[in-house]
Amino acid sequence: MLHRNIPEHSFVPSVDGVQLATYELGDPEHPTVFVVHGFASSAIANWHATGWTRDLTRAGFHVIGIDQRGHGASDKPHSPDAYTMELLVADVEAVLDAYLLTEVRYVGYSLGARVGWQATRDFGGRITQAVLGGIPDGDPLKRFQIADARAHLEHGTELTDRLTGTYLTMAKALPGNDLAALVALVEGMRGGPQPGAANAPTQPVLFATGSEDSILDASRVLAEATPNGSFFEIPGRNHFNAPTSRAFREAAIGFLKA
Repeated sequence: MLHRNIPEHSFVPSVDGVQLATYELGDPEHPTVFVVHGFASSAIANWHATGWTRDLTRAGFHVIGIDQRGHGASDKPHSPDAYTMELLVADVEAVLDAYLLTEVRYVGYSLGARVGWQATRDFGGRITQAVLGGIPDGDPLKRFQIADARAHLEHGTELTDRLTGTYLTMAKALPGNDLAALVALVEGMRGGPQPGAANAPTQPVLFATGSEDSILDASRVLAEATPNGSFFEIPGRNHFNAPTSRAFREAAIGFLKA
């Protein structure tokens, strides 16, 4: 499915020289939706192969997608210093500037939602609405065992931590993923700003989390702490398959068109 009708990408340099793969679909004269994928995914896997780009363009939107640094066709540094929240948000700004976008609607999932929370705060009126899927308060990867993951990648050491094993298995499933870069990303984001009531954005935000996702309650709490937040429970979905939900797409598009 990933190999059918894949749009061409264009590169945009970020502030530190990392080349970011970007994708454009739909009529540039239409309102723009900026889509940002989750950890170990890509713009194509998260948004194009799942029907989001098709449904957004049919709904009258212009879509810009990005492969976050360390993912997809973008550069994949191996230094944790290349993966701070500040740089991930700067990547969003670099792409907005490159496409001359002064006003967008933002849709992010998981890691992309965490970046979106900060970008929505930092960019003020430049992001008018946001859909943040699969986002809890705090750091969802704080239990990820970085040293064990590196030992597994470098020496084949068996992983005993279930969460670490789950995320590495997920990362291996997408061809082209660079696992060393993804582990560096987890380390680089440790200790950075986390979403919470004290730093909630004021724009309208739709939170969406799967009914089978362990972070469901934490996502609800975050929505309740957001001044203009609302919440959609994605029926029958966990954290990893929520982006495939038609109900999620329809709720998000309805929110963006309101």
